[in-house]
Amino acid sequence: MLLGTITIKVDEYLKKRMSKVKINWSEYIREAIKRRVELEERKGAAEKLLESLKTRRHVVPSGFINETIREMREAR
Repeated sequence: MLLGTITIKVDEYLKKRMSKVKINWSEYIREAIKRRVELEERKGAAEKLLESLKTRRHVVPSGFINETIREMREAR
C-alpha cells in the first residue's frame, strides 16, 4: 500500500507536551482521519437517502416490509 504524506503544524509548547506522551502520533492521526472520513461518507449517504425519500424517488416495493419481517421471524 502506497502512503501519501500530509504535514501538520503545532506550536512548540504542544510539541513538547506531545513528546512526553508515549503515543505513535502518526498512527493516531491516521486513525482519527480514517474515522472522520468514514463518518462524513455515512453522513453524505444518509443525506442522499433522505433527499431521495423527500422527492419520492426511492420507493419501497409493495409487500417488501411484510416479507422482510416474516423472513426475520423465521430466521430466529
